[in-house]
Amino acid sequence: MKIKTILFISGFSVFTFTACENNEKKEQERARAEQVETEREEALADEEQRELEGNSIVVKTMEADSLTTLSNALKKADISETLRTDRGPFTVFAPTDAAFNELSQEKLDSLMMSENQDQLLDLLEYHVVEDEITADELSQQIQSNNGEYTFNTMAGEEITAMMSGDNIVLRDDSGNIATITQADLDASNGVVHVIDAVMMKKKS
Repeated sequence: MKIKTILFISGFSVFTFTACENNEKKEQERARAEQVETEREEALADEEQRELEGNSIVVKTMEADSLTTLSNALKKADISETLRTDRGPFTVFAPTDAAFNELSQEKLDSLMMSENQDQLLDLLEYHVVEDEITADELSQQIQSNNGEYTFNTMAGEEITAMMSGDNIVLRDDSGNIATITQADLDASNGVVHVIDAVMMKKKS
């Protein structure tokens, strides 16, 4: 009887040990599988982010010969990182170099000074919309709203879009007019419309 009891206990112990060992192996395999899946997802996310940054709005402005001043200003104002890495989508109304040159040299030099970074950022954010608006969508909205479509910018102020012949024009808060000269530069995180004037908020 004692021998049977001992054998039973021994057998039960072996069974229990084997079961525990199998459970431990399953847990290890599950943990490894989860780690592999996590690493795969992280790799895909990294690849998507690289693709985003490689064709972002910032890259589009850097590639355009006529947007050198804007590209430099985005860096100076510390907004380029947002427009490079954030998925947005954004719409940027991009003044050309010629448009910036219409500002007085004193005004332009002042905006580019480090101590005036907040002013430059405020100016640039007035040219950014936190949504993607193509030229076709602008045209449709203009037609649907009796010839004028008003929308908010990242700066918290409004811009109004209208038609002038076949062109879409923008009226800023100060009443100045800018024409979209090149529309729908498609980026991974939005769209860029090139304009021929720098838009200004109304002076308080």
